Amino acid sequence: MSVLRAFSLALFTVLLLAPSRAAAPREYQVKAVFLYNFSRFVEWPDTAFADPKSPFVVGVFGFDPFGPDLDEAVRGESVRGRPLVVRRVRNAAEAADCQILFIHHSERDRLSEVLAAVDKRSILTVSDMDGAANLGVMIRFFTQSGRIRMRINPDAARAAQLTISSNLLRSAEIVGSAAREGP
Repeated sequence: MSVLRAFSLALFTVLLLAPSRAAAPREYQVKAVFLYNFSRFVEWPDTAFADPKSPFVVGVFGFDPFGPDLDEAVRGESVRGRPLVVRRVRNAAEAADCQILFIHHSERDRLSEVLAAVDKRSILTVSDMDGAANLGVMIRFFTQSGRIRMRINPDAARAAQLTISSNLLRSAEIVGSAAREGP
């Protein structure tokens, strides 16, 4: 396990479970680490890749709030033997070549177009857009008490033939038919 991978996994766990005590990293640095770690907590079918040598692609659709942070989080890393790469996606058609697609909240007007372009494809959709998980995005980032949290729509993930780890599901709010019942 590389030092970066070990650090990223440790940071991911700390961000999910521990209260914040030290100077916090910037919001999109944290989200970049989350995106990287989703590649470890979600299973993709072989059909999600054009061929056995295809890279594992994390796409950023719309405005790129990460700057170099996402590129640095994945530099030199691989997922199940595939090199991990970041691509900036300019249109819905380019989104179809990703395994993880982050849709920035600035793209609300094009959300339905993007989701239609990736429908029935094994692409983990992630956004920080209000209400995104209820609109069909699989993982939505939101901030609560100064911490980055997640809402996960397992129904949308299952429809895309993706399997989300129970460890990731336990740390999130669930939406859709699998939502936890309240007291």
